[in-house]
Amino acid sequence: MSFTLTDFWNLFPLILVAAGILLTITYDLLARNSVRGVWLVTLLILAGASYYSLLTLGSVGAYQNMVAFGGITHIFYFIFTFGAAIVVLLSKDYFEKLDLPISEFYMMLLSSVLGMMMIASAKDFLMIFIGLEQMSICFYALAGFNRRRERSVESALKYFLLGSFATGFIVYGIALIYGSAQSLSLDTISINIATLVKEPFFVIGMVLFIIGFAFKIAAFPFHMWVPDVYQGAPTTVTALMSTGGKAAAFSALILVLYPVMSGNLLPQLLPVLTVLAILSMLYGSIVAISQNDIKRMLAYSSIAHAGYMLIGLASGNSDGYAGIVFYLAAYAFMNLGAFGIISIIEGKRDNHLQIPEYAGLGFSYPVLAGLLALFMFALSGIPPFAGFFGKYYVFYAALQSGNTLLAIMGVLSSVISVYFYLRIIVVMYFNKPEEAGLRVSSYSSSALLGVMISAMLVVVMGVVPGRLIDLITAFLN
Repeated sequence: MSFTLTDFWNLFPLILVAAGILLTITYDLLARNSVRGVWLVTLLILAGASYYSLLTLGSVGAYQNMVAFGGITHIFYFIFTFGAAIVVLLSKDYFEKLDLPISEFYMMLLSSVLGMMMIASAKDFLMIFIGLEQMSICFYALAGFNRRRERSVESALKYFLLGSFATGFIVYGIALIYGSAQSLSLDTISINIATLVKEPFFVIGMVLFIIGFAFKIAAFPFHMWVPDVYQGAPTTVTALMSTGGKAAAFSALILVLYPVMSGNLLPQLLPVLTVLAILSMLYGSIVAISQNDIKRMLAYSSIAHAGYMLIGLASGNSDGYAGIVFYLAAYAFMNLGAFGIISIIEGKRDNHLQIPEYAGLGFSYPVLAGLLALFMFALSGIPPFAGFFGKYYVFYAALQSGNTLLAIMGVLSSVISVYFYLRIIVVMYFNKPEEAGLRVSSYSSSALLGVMISAMLVVVMGVVPGRLIDLITAFLN
């Protein structure tokens, strides 16, 4: 197996992040006051990987038919690495406020991002599995990073147990697919897909694979871990899991299902995906209404957003898959911004997380409240922000495929979701605060910069969505 200089540059984003893990570990061991150095190295590594990914979008190919590069793969690379860079900006002050070790966090963050990138670039089921485990193990540790908090440890245990259970479905599904196809190569399976869909064990394997990843994307009824994990994990960890983790899981589903669904070769999967999408949208939106904890509210809304993205899968056309990628990019920066504001407002002892505590925030901290309002408008799908066009593209794909029911249910769920998103804005600007009022401790310019970058991207993607969707569609075709 040869490895040339061209291969090195083609795989450079992966190599850079992997080297960053080793570099941060070494620097932390050798330097006395390593926290700021590790933070800066991590930020530069992620920024460099995201920039190089965009720079080489047009270099489409694969290494040894195992790892893809360029095109959609590098778009996902950008979502993972740039999103993680924003998490790094948000985390420095947040973990210092909680008096937690920070260097280890950045090492595990880089390791989880490497796993995400391996999933998105996979040309083989084995690569998907390795990347999934790399990402998941880091997430289990990060969820319980605040070991002094019982709720954080509990969330890590729940995530580990249910995540391991989901992995069992995925591994068993891959085993059945391999038994039918005699190969783990996605390209080989795609070439022979017309024959394989007639094999019962292949169909069962595909269903098990979808069920396993339904856990990872937090689709109903495989969502039970989401509220407790999102609430218990450190807020910036929740931001990473809810964006990069969800995008990585959807990238795997796109890789596996695109050849099957775009050719309408396995119509049996259509009702499965349709039911998952409808139940996820309605359940997430309805239950989110009753939540007073803002992190739990965003957890249930995450279930609803998984349902919106599943509409793109169920549509089975290139418009739907392009819509998912656009939606994932938009959702990543909307959610990063929202959780970023929450991490700034959150107190040392899990306080300032109840929505009624945000009363009067619009007058006491107008910048933070204005930014949070922007993200709430975007998440609810109000134009001209990116969230509106994310929903528009997947709804349009559903109509193009003739699945009008999915589009109608998506619009209905969106209408319901407007209530709990706008509720936060009403509380901030129209409710009177308690006597003491909410007091936000000082925060660094790096945290505010991370939120501002997210806000800018949400606005830009909403103003000029056509260029990005055209780019994504071109690579899919």
